[in-house]
Amino acid sequence: MSTATPQKFEFQAEIAQLLDIVTHSLYTEKEIFVRELVSNASDALEKFRHTSLTEKEVFDADAKPAINLTTDDKAKTLTISDTGVGMTRAELIENLGTIAHSGSKAFLKALGEGGQKNANLIGQFGVGFYSAFMVAKSVKVYSRSWRTGEPGHVWTSDGSGSYEIEEAADLSRGSKIVLELKDECTEFATEGRIKEILERYSAFVSFPVNLNGTHINTVTALWLRSKHEIKDEEYTEFYKFQAHAYEDPMLRLHFSADAPLAINALLFVPQENTERYGFARLEPSVSLYCRKVLIDAAPKDLLPEWLRFLKGVVDSEDLPLNISRETMQDKALLDKLGKVITKRFLKFLDEEATQRPESYVKFYAQFGLFLKEGAALDHAHKDQLVKLLRFESSLTDKTKATSLADYVSRMGADQKEIYYLVGANRATIESGPYLEGFKARNLEVLFCYEPVDEYVMNNVREFDGKKLTAADHGDVKLSDLPKPEGALSEDDTKKLTNWLKETLGERVGEVKASDRLVDSPALAINADKFMSAHMRRMMKAMNKDGADTPSKVNLEINPRSAVMKRLFETHTASPEKARLVAEQILDNALISAGMLEDATPMVARLYKLLESV
Repeated sequence: MSTATPQKFEFQAEIAQLLDIVTHSLYTEKEIFVRELVSNASDALEKFRHTSLTEKEVFDADAKPAINLTTDDKAKTLTISDTGVGMTRAELIENLGTIAHSGSKAFLKALGEGGQKNANLIGQFGVGFYSAFMVAKSVKVYSRSWRTGEPGHVWTSDGSGSYEIEEAADLSRGSKIVLELKDECTEFATEGRIKEILERYSAFVSFPVNLNGTHINTVTALWLRSKHEIKDEEYTEFYKFQAHAYEDPMLRLHFSADAPLAINALLFVPQENTERYGFARLEPSVSLYCRKVLIDAAPKDLLPEWLRFLKGVVDSEDLPLNISRETMQDKALLDKLGKVITKRFLKFLDEEATQRPESYVKFYAQFGLFLKEGAALDHAHKDQLVKLLRFESSLTDKTKATSLADYVSRMGADQKEIYYLVGANRATIESGPYLEGFKARNLEVLFCYEPVDEYVMNNVREFDGKKLTAADHGDVKLSDLPKPEGALSEDDTKKLTNWLKETLGERVGEVKASDRLVDSPALAINADKFMSAHMRRMMKAMNKDGADTPSKVNLEINPRSAVMKRLFETHTASPEKARLVAEQILDNALISAGMLEDATPMVARLYKLLESV
């Protein structure tokens, strides 16, 4: 109820220009206005909290700090009130009608100098209030200052170029904004819609936020509290709320930093990696906040892609955001923030691996694939990631894994390479011919079971100055072993390899005696340096071009094998039978290598061999 005639004012030119920008082109989502007005209310309450500590006398001292929202879908209004510092008549004019405190002039200057890319944080410019005109055809601001003896006033505008101020009686301390909504924006007069917006953007505001009398923000901003005073149950409750999860988190990291940016972060690792079970690719789930106000629930550029399994919150008050708080304006600062968080999380994982190895093994079983992805693709963090990789090896027990650092610590002085083999499982690798020569020389070989492992090894390339080398690669050179008695002579071996090459024709590129076989009669080596057999199978499964090109194969034979010695005798005495045996030896080698694509000819050949038994 007014006690004086309203006084009309014209907006300053900059405010009128600002209103036009905010109303028509600044925000991509109209719902943002709720966040802006609630954030302003929170700022007003925070200012009063400080004021009450320094001033001896304040008006309405017993009013409890709160932000109250009321919807009225019949009247098509939304009301947002607070018990903060409030404003005098002069402050209403100064803050809402001129450029003195709103920062409008600085904002418009920034836009004029470089367009949107030079826009800064809307909170810094203080222009968030004007977002109300996106949805309202009329805005009334009832406000009474904390100063005793100051009357209350109501500020009214339709955003078209002018506003009115008149005195208002019976007002409590603080501000109340009443929005008369446009016909196309009446959704914001419904309780369900406003509740959804508050839970999304304002869940962690420091003061109680009530909607139609119901307390909305019941979960506190846990990341800003000291971790020493937080109970495990509180962390779990927060995780389930933030991540929409049902199970407890597997791991958590709560840390703060002052340099190079002010950061408060609370990160969680879920119990399970759903990508392993064929579910859709995970989306980024670490929310970005600025002073407890949500900026982006799923920022795609904050963390590296391989960290998409993380849940949680990152809050930094140092981030300059664009005017709408919706997308980052300074990509370099976002990158810096992401690097700090990534580096800290990798340090955390290293501590887990060192101090709590059982916990790390559990984590790696679920999320090791993400670390491998990062090791292959994230050059900035590759060194840290490679140290975290784990593999079974020829020297470890089944299900026990080793790091590359531990592998290197066991290497002999003469060993220059780290060897690995890719296979479906341990039994497949250990039963194959490729491991024999390494075991005979006591050379450790890492076992790689995941489809991505070969790609990872090819991209990592080396560790601690040692080259990562596939043990089944054709260029592998091993030291000589004492030659046992009974092997074919060098001359006979040469005759046999020449005959095999002639007999097998285009199916093989080269046939030679092997220095890596101990018991098996032969092995097949992929002769294509640009595409391994394993990579070819992956490409074929994905229907990639080039996957159907015939494999180039070299054959290595074991002159000590009874099969080879018998073949040498047979190839002159019974050439036709020897040809069948040679073909079968090659197919057996291809099976061990996972390179035999069509077994039909082999079956027919086996029946012919059985006929001669």
